Amino acid sequence: MFHYKPPKELRALFIVHYAPLLLIILIGPLTACYGVWEIPLPKLITIILGFTIFLLGTFVYFKWEIFWHKTYKGQLVTRGIFQYIRHPHYTSLLIVGFGLALFFYSVFALIIAIIAIPIMIWSIIDEEKLLIKQYGELYKEYMKKVPWRMIPKIF
Repeated sequence: MFHYKPPKELRALFIVHYAPLLLIILIGPLTACYGVWEIPLPKLITIILGFTIFLLGTFVYFKWEIFWHKTYKGQLVTRGIFQYIRHPHYTSLLIVGFGLALFFYSVFALIIAIIAIPIMIWSIIDEEKLLIKQYGELYKEYMKKVPWRMIPKIF
C-alpha cells in the first residue's frame, strides 16, 4: 500500500495550495443562489466552457495521481506526465479552480483562482528547493531536461 506523507516543511504549503480551491467550491455556488458576483459574459457559454476546463483539470489530476501512486517509491519520478511538466499536481489544481469558477459563473471565484497562481508558483519554488536538496544533481538535470514547471512552452 502507498504510504506517502509530505515532508513536514511542505505540509503547510499543501494546505495553502488547496485553500483557494476549497474557497472556490464554497463561494462559487453563492453566485447561482443569490445572483451576486456574476461574470459579465453569456451564462451558458461560460458554464459549458467552465465544465470543459474542469474536466480537463480533473483528467490532468487523475493522470498525475494514478501515475504517482503506481510509480513513486522514494525515487525521482521523471516519466509519464512528468516528462512534459515538473509539477502536474499544481497545474491540475489551477485548471480545476478556473474551470469551477467559470462553471459557477462567479467573478469572486475567478478572482480567487487568479490569486491562486502566485500561491502555486511560491509553492513550486519552495518545493523545488527541497527537491534539489533531496535529489541534488539528478533533479538539476531533470530541470534542464524538462524546463516547464506547469505549462509546456509557457512556464
